[in-house]
Formats: sequence, C-alpha cells, structure tokens
Amino acid sequence: MFDIGFSELLVIAVVALLVLGPERLPKAARFAGLWVRKARAQWYSVKSEFEREMAADELRRSVGNPADELRREVESAGRELKGAVHAVEAEVRADADAATAVQDLPPAAADAASPSTSEPDPFAVDDLPSSTPAPEPVVADTKSSDTPQPDLFGSGDASSPGASPRPGPTPP
Repeated sequence: MFDIGFSELLVIAVVALLVLGPERLPKAARFAGLWVRKARAQWYSVKSEFEREMAADELRRSVGNPADELRREVESAGRELKGAVHAVEAEVRADADAATAVQDLPPAAADAASPSTSEPDPFAVDDLPSSTPAPEPVVADTKSSDTPQPDLFGSGDASSPGASPRPGPTPP
C-alpha cells in the first residue's frame, strides 16, 4: 500500500528512538500499534460491507423480479387464450351464418346448395343395399348334450367332472 521496505522502517525506528528516548518509545510503539490495528479493522469492515452489498446487488440483478416475470407470463397466456377464443367465436359465427343462409334459401335452391355425397351414410338404415340378406338371430342351443359340463355355479351336480355327489334326492 505505502511500499515501505525494511530499510525505511529501520530509519523510522532510529528517528523515533532519538526523538522519544528509550523510556517513552515502548509506550509510543504500543499506541501506534493500537491505532494501526484499529485502522486495519475499520478498513476490513468497510471492505467486507462493500463486498456484501455488491454480491447482494449482483444477486438481485441475476434473479430479477420473479413477480414481474410471472405477471408477464400470465398476461401473455391470457392474450393467447383470448386470441384463441376470438378465433373460435369467429369460426362459430361463420358456421352459423352459413347455416342461416342455407335455411333462408327456397327448398330447390337449398338442395342445390347442399353438397351431395356419393358414399352412403353408414348409420342410415334406409340406405342399406337390398342385395344383402338380413342377418339371422343367434339362438342358444337348449338341448342337453351328452358331454359333461363344468359345474360353474357350485350346484354339486354329479354330471360335472370333479364334482362330488351330494346326498339327497337326485335330479331327474
């Protein structure tokens, strides 16, 4: 800081010894050391306070203001949503206007204005081709078969494989 070497310190010590004398020199050295120590402590305190402030300022700049950023994001999302709503409203109005225009036409003009499709409607019953026969309903076989069936309901029927006969009257 002051760029004082050993030779300059030696010259200062010799001058102090000659000026103050041997009796007052130790007290003066202690007093000077105390002031140097206080000055250093004050300097380090100011330096650390400055560094803390600079770090806090840098942190504030790097983080920014999250509330403002969040507010901007919400506002932009709201604008996008409003734009989408307006687009859908315009599309619905256009469809409604087209439907109203077709309804306002006379019947002959409405048939000409409506698009005709070459494919039959898959859900229309009247449009089924007449060449396909109607499907026959499936009827369950009510005849008893000779093969034993598994006992699904736990009735204990002896005709089921693996079923033990139940005491009591046998079914006909």
